[in-house]
Amino acid sequence: MAWLMLLAAGLCEIVWAIGLKYAQGFTRFWPSVVTLAAMLVSIVLLGLAMKSLPVGTSYAVWVGIGATGTAVLGIVLLGESASAGRLVSLALLIAGIVGLKLSTPT
Repeated sequence: MAWLMLLAAGLCEIVWAIGLKYAQGFTRFWPSVVTLAAMLVSIVLLGLAMKSLPVGTSYAVWVGIGATGTAVLGIVLLGESASAGRLVSLALLIAGIVGLKLSTPT
């Protein structure tokens, strides 16, 4: 259950990171509301997951999910670069997340 909460927390991190772009410096009301709500949910779920998972693993996986998802959505939604170096770096990040999951008890 802790891993599912951590996954959900990471997905909420993606929502708020992309939401920051659409909120345009918190000048747009609804994107700002969604962004702030996603921030709150993300942090709460991360905290709950950390009750039974190691802090280092939890934080690294949370950041990794958020960074990877945000970078992918930046490419897909915002037309950001999909260079080979960037894609290889994302693959390495995913490998690190999977490695942390596989090497952590629980």
